[in-house]
Amino acid sequence: MNELSYMDANVKDIRERMRAAVERSRDRFGERDVGLLAAVKYTDAAHINYLHRVLGVSDVGENRVQQLLERWDALDREGLRVHFIGTLQKNKVKYIIDKVCMIHSLDSLSLAKEVDRQAERHGLVMDVLVEINSGGEASKSGLPPDEVEAFCKSLSEFPHIRLCGFMTMAPKCEKTEEYRKYFRETYRQCLDIWQKKLYNIGEPILSMGMSGSFEAAIEEGATLVRVGRALFAEPQTPTDSI
Repeated sequence: MNELSYMDANVKDIRERMRAAVERSRDRFGERDVGLLAAVKYTDAAHINYLHRVLGVSDVGENRVQQLLERWDALDREGLRVHFIGTLQKNKVKYIIDKVCMIHSLDSLSLAKEVDRQAERHGLVMDVLVEINSGGEASKSGLPPDEVEAFCKSLSEFPHIRLCGFMTMAPKCEKTEEYRKYFRETYRQCLDIWQKKLYNIGEPILSMGMSGSFEAAIEEGATLVRVGRALFAEPQTPTDSI
């Protein structure tokens, strides 16, 4: 058996749980496709390639610029869509601008200006998500919810940035149900901003929910979930009883 084949069951389980969450929320949101983004911070190129080529998960999210650069040449990149989902420093934009398909963590005008500048240099338009700090946590990046609408309006100044939606990382909660209030409010706010036709380019991407909360996120309106631990967790070997 391939040493990576344990991921087969993980992916099957996650996709089944995603489908069930979509079904449970059909009355609110109708028919919809929810995307799976593999958060690859704690894995390696071999696992990413297996996930992409064998299991068909072709969207992966990198958290760290250095880690992305170190394994770039080892990735089987044909058809692979690499997203940047971590905190991004302005001086690191130039290293990833031609490698990623989307930046999920836009949260300041200074960062937007640098993304726009580097995208222009490479002759491209970079897709971005605005990051919302839904829990107002000082330790996390992202915009306070009450600043998001004005920030979105300001992005129209940058011709090489295309706003595609929003991303949030809810505070860590003890119970899955506790995540719902953050997801529900983020969905409401994002839908309100989008319906004001600030960016009338179809439905927005709403990235929220991780390994411990993606089902609740889907049920509250997420269109993309970022799953890492649940994808790459190896099965536990049972210990012998005495």
